[in-house]
Amino acid sequence: MIEEIGVTAGKIWNLLHDKGEMSISGVVSGVNTSRSMVYMGLGWLAREDKLEFTKKSRGVSVRLK
Repeated sequence: MIEEIGVTAGKIWNLLHDKGEMSISGVVSGVNTSRSMVYMGLGWLAREDKLEFTKKSRGVSVRLK
């Protein structure tokens, strides 16, 4: 499962690199995997200090540092 989380983290990184800042729901829609796997991938990237999160009025957005 760790490998799958790492692959998902890579997909998320590539998506954010290509598209820029996105909502969390946009990331979920942009990566072809389950919502829970996307959350784990976001956690992986956050732990590696690769992401910045911003609280918005209608949720949270994320972008690469």
